Amino acid sequence: MRIGAIELPNRLFVAPMAGVTDRPFRQLCKRLGAGYAVSEMVTARKDLWPSLKTSRRANHDGETAPIAVQIAGTDAPMMAEAAAYNIDRGAQIIDINMGCPAKKVCNKWAGSALMQDEPLALAIIEAVVAACTPRGVPVTLKMRTGWRASERNAVALARAAESAGVALVAVHGRTREQGYTGAAEYDTIAAVKAALAIPVAANGDIDSPEKAAQVLARTGVDAVMIGRAAQGRPWIFGDVAHYLATGTHRSAPQVREVKAWLVEHLHDHYALYGELAGVRTARKHIGWAVRALPGGEAFRARMNAIENCEQQLRAVSDWFDALAERHHRLPATTDCNDDEPLLEAA
Repeated sequence: MRIGAIELPNRLFVAPMAGVTDRPFRQLCKRLGAGYAVSEMVTARKDLWPSLKTSRRANHDGETAPIAVQIAGTDAPMMAEAAAYNIDRGAQIIDINMGCPAKKVCNKWAGSALMQDEPLALAIIEAVVAACTPRGVPVTLKMRTGWRASERNAVALARAAESAGVALVAVHGRTREQGYTGAAEYDTIAAVKAALAIPVAANGDIDSPEKAAQVLARTGVDAVMIGRAAQGRPWIFGDVAHYLATGTHRSAPQVREVKAWLVEHLHDHYALYGELAGVRTARKHIGWAVRALPGGEAFRARMNAIENCEQQLRAVSDWFDALAERHHRLPATTDCNDDEPLLEAA
């Protein structure tokens, strides 16, 4: 599995999710089996680059290669400049966002709104490729199937992107109009794969090893991209890898393993965000990890009242220690990823 000249360890990708796929989360997913992870989207607006939010998103200190950064915007020269800005800060792959369905993004004609204006979309792609190619940095594109069911233009746009020099296309199997409602469809993704020579990744509703195998078989794609199903369950990538290699499921992780992974993640998270922002932004990750476990909802409510990193970390450790006394391995859970899906950036 390659993106341009960059060889990846496997074909299991972490989908870019705003507010989720920061450096600590990407690192954890890679350590637990993902072969590739794309950053949260970084704005092409130069005036926002010095902001704390953007500077954190452009921080790749200690991140394992390859470092992939997603950029978002509507102006071709600005997007080219944003690509160069992120390459200077360590990006080894640049991903163009044409998949985000969020109103605050689409209202500015960025994200999936660009699929309504193919000439502008292609101008952006060409400008970004022109900025990246001399520096040996491949460009990828994340898109949806189209703006609405009657305007599924993913195949046409993907062909144009390939001709312009894009090295990989990832397609979420929903239109922008769908948002995250209904079920993802994979026929359009299969059509994109059939039309292109470059690698294609499938995204949307891939939430189990069986589903990953089914999507790979049905579409013929080169990779699967997992988003919301990794929230609170970052070891899903290892689960999928095991299933694809053996056709069998591996055992659920030990409770103390899950505790160690979460504690490691929290330390990294606090180091990036600091005390005040760290304790608050960590709540969603802790909540995803515990909400469907026995006693998880009650703990989640208590944990959300904690305003101190040290106390939050101690509460998490104590709760998992108590769970480990009753369960050696993580007990079966219900779906723990049914939060309002405002997070996935495609």
